[in-house]
Amino acid sequence: MVREIVRYPDARLTRVARPPRPDEVARVAADLVDTMRAFPRCVGVAAPQLGEDVRMVVVDCTGHPKVAEPHGLLVLVEPVLVEAEGDKRGREGCLSIPDLTGDVHRATRVVVEARDGAGAPVRVQASGFEARVLLHELDHLDGVLFLDRAVAVFPRTSYA
Repeated sequence: MVREIVRYPDARLTRVARPPRPDEVARVAADLVDTMRAFPRCVGVAAPQLGEDVRMVVVDCTGHPKVAEPHGLLVLVEPVLVEAEGDKRGREGCLSIPDLTGDVHRATRVVVEARDGAGAPVRVQASGFEARVLLHELDHLDGVLFLDRAVAVFPRTSYA
C-alpha cells in the first residue's frame, strides 16, 4: 500500500528505529516498495519515513543514469554498514524534506549486511551513487537526516 511520507520536522524522523518483529516485516516491506515506486525518480525509502519505527529500508537504483550496474530492488531488514571507504561530496534530496536538497560527503564504496524480506542473509557491495543512496537510507534508521550532514543546502528548484 502506498503510504503518506512523514515530513520534516516531524519528531518521528529523529528517533532511532528498533528491530522489526517477524509479523511486521512483510507488511512494512510491501508498503516501502509500493511507496517508493509511487514517486517518480525515487531510489530509496526507509521505514521511519512511513511512520514505522523499524530498521528496514528499500533501495532500487535500476535505470538511474548514475548507476551502471545496479543491484536491483533491495529490501533490507536490520541493515548494518560493515565497510566504507572513500569520500565524495554530492547532492541529495529526500521525500521527507521535499523543498530542499543539500551537498553531503559520503563514502564512495560500502558493504552493507542485512536480511532480506524472507529472512535470508544479504551482503551488498555498492559504489558511487548506489552507495550514497544506501548510506542516506541507513541514516534514517538512526534518526539522521541529510540536513544533519549537509555542507550546503539549496531550494529544490535549484537542483536539476
